[in-house]
Amino acid sequence: MREGPPKRLAGKVALITGAAKRLGRASALALAEAGASIAITFLHSEAEAQGTAKELGSALHTSVPSAVNSRKPLATEYTQVHGGEHSVAPLVLRCDVTDPESVRAAINAVVQKFGAIDILVNNAGTYATAEFEKLTLQQWDAIYATNVRGPFLVSKEALPHLRKRNGRIINLGSLGGLRPWPKNAHYCSSKAALHMLTKVMAKALAPEVAVNCVAPGMIDLGEKSASEFMKRLAKQTPMQRNGTDDDVAQAVTFFATAPHFITGQILVIDGGLGL
Repeated sequence: MREGPPKRLAGKVALITGAAKRLGRASALALAEAGASIAITFLHSEAEAQGTAKELGSALHTSVPSAVNSRKPLATEYTQVHGGEHSVAPLVLRCDVTDPESVRAAINAVVQKFGAIDILVNNAGTYATAEFEKLTLQQWDAIYATNVRGPFLVSKEALPHLRKRNGRIINLGSLGGLRPWPKNAHYCSSKAALHMLTKVMAKALAPEVAVNCVAPGMIDLGEKSASEFMKRLAKQTPMQRNGTDDDVAQAVTFFATAPHFITGQILVIDGGLGL
């Protein structure tokens, strides 16, 4: 029987925050396809998290999710013996990345199940628009809490486990962290801070841990409300299209599998829009 492509991440454990849907979901599926054991977190998107776990379970020939309970942080496992072999089933956790206690419990749950963490993808984040004159302090603090404080907390808590495995941290930045968008002062500033945090951690955590950042541009996720806007942006993009979730997921996979010597890099996935 013809063998499939080699699983470059076989034996590795990847934790992806905020992976119930959108880019986090795509990244989780791509890393699973590469052979990694997967843990994902969610905060509010419980139904979507279960759906992603089902997709991951199907890819790994494991069972469908059982009912989610109300514990915090929430851990729901999916296990099944398939074809005489134990599939490494995904782990789903409810986690507030801005809360140190919630983050600590989530990291402990991942290590308890898998015994290690090799790859951390700090995907959990939030996006918002606001006229600068109407931007409130609450809006500013809220977006920084998720987009900057969150990756810092999760990275710090996971660090001892990553160091043991010469692991990797992959942050999800944004083209908005490199280009000023007038209605996104708080968002752009938070992503610029995350880009700098990536570079600082790359130096501070070397040589054991490689730290890089994927910075998506305009990614079309098929939302009808944004279809006209996306069409206009595609015409302005040198590659004459918007990005897809797979474009971003493959960039995440690149950093997860690239030489460990690559660190401190911001990889922009924008089809040339930011040039």
